[in-house]
Amino acid sequence: MADPKGFLTTAREVPARRPVELRLRDWREVYEEFPDGKLEKQAGRCMNCGIPFCHHGCPLGNLIPEWNDLVHRDEWREAIERLHATNNFPEFTGTLCPAPCEAACVLAINNDAVTIKQIELQIVDHAWAHGWIVPQPPEVKTGKRVAVVGSGPAGLAAAQQLTRVGHDVTVFERADRPGGLLRYGIPEFKMEKSRLDRRLAQMEAEGTVFRAGCNVGTDVTVEQLRAEFDAVVLAGGATDGRDLPVPGREFDGIHQAMEYLPWANRVQQGDLSEPPITAEGKHVVIIGGGDTGADCLGTAHRQGAKSITQLEIMPTPPEKRGEGMPWPTYPMVYRVSSAHEEGGERLYSVNTLEFVGDDDGTVAVQRLVEVTRDENGRIVPVEGTEKEIPAQLVLLAMGFVGPERGPLLDGLGVELDARGNVARDENFMTSVPGVFSAGDMGRGQSLIVWAISEGRAAAAGVDAYLTGRDVLPRPIAPTDRPLVA
Repeated sequence: MADPKGFLTTAREVPARRPVELRLRDWREVYEEFPDGKLEKQAGRCMNCGIPFCHHGCPLGNLIPEWNDLVHRDEWREAIERLHATNNFPEFTGTLCPAPCEAACVLAINNDAVTIKQIELQIVDHAWAHGWIVPQPPEVKTGKRVAVVGSGPAGLAAAQQLTRVGHDVTVFERADRPGGLLRYGIPEFKMEKSRLDRRLAQMEAEGTVFRAGCNVGTDVTVEQLRAEFDAVVLAGGATDGRDLPVPGREFDGIHQAMEYLPWANRVQQGDLSEPPITAEGKHVVIIGGGDTGADCLGTAHRQGAKSITQLEIMPTPPEKRGEGMPWPTYPMVYRVSSAHEEGGERLYSVNTLEFVGDDDGTVAVQRLVEVTRDENGRIVPVEGTEKEIPAQLVLLAMGFVGPERGPLLDGLGVELDARGNVARDENFMTSVPGVFSAGDMGRGQSLIVWAISEGRAAAAGVDAYLTGRDVLPRPIAPTDRPLVA
């Protein structure tokens, strides 16, 4: 135990966010630096519980009490070794994961949880700054070739694990740069792309080959893929966005979130000076109250929207855990992200009736109605509550319904489960021998920590299939469910 009295004597403290008026002028990450000395005291709050439920809350099985203890003792190099033992990319989870580990922290039963996420991020930042993170190329090659389709967190984790045990791995990405949603979905203010680029450079130095701008199933046929590689990992994500079939959906100015967000990232990459879809000077409506909606919100603020309204069909979440959200599950409570701090209005228990357009065919107004649940639990409109709000740019951020159908999945002939995701067995192999699936493509829309965990587990399945050995860790099984309500 790092500090036997740490949880009694030290209050939880996290990094401050930069002032709103300053951070809206740029696209840098929103948090101020947090001194190492303060972080070591925060790590000392960890109680090193006899049963560390934070392990169960984390799909990666991160050794959280161990690296908390090491940070508290100022043993940072040992801490990054323990962190990397279970997580290939702690800087991704440290910036983007909602931290189900903290929700499952034993201290959170009646106190503030340990700042696990910040400790994780600062360990890896410390390691990069001191040059401790270096390429780990394999000592022996197996002669086996593996294709990974998709370069998001699941694909990258699978690729790095497989490369390090000696396979020749090629990662295919249909976008012009690798990274998947990390590159063209996550705004710069949530994770600067330098974090991604240095990991990609490490992977290339280890021997992983990246083929960007290549749409497998079209640019490379399924037959070519199977002929060239001994195994295939499908890690293309759940990219089929949920639509909103209401009158007026056809008007210009109504876009899926993932039609909007990548352009802002491309501006930051230097590809163009202005995005073709922008919130500048417009009344913006965001439909969906989750992380993607918050990403749209922060992006619209930085582009200079005239007003922003975020809509959610569900009621306002409670401030604290209720009976239906017992510890250690992840509580669905009211949260204020950095983007919400920056402005905009949040409306709950509302549904869209229709969109009304201008004469030029562009959306101008959105008609709403308040909703409630009837005695059967169905969402129904509340009579007499209809209203209109201005809407010159509407962003649909209502989640994703599964992987895209098309030449890749159809050509491989993989079976889908009842939810429309790619079905896998206990080793993450699909119904087609030698073809595996990891991340959202098989699990459905989920958290980045699940994607990395599935990538690592699928890599273990691939390696066992190709060599018959058992050398890679298997953190989870496809049937594992998160501690998320």
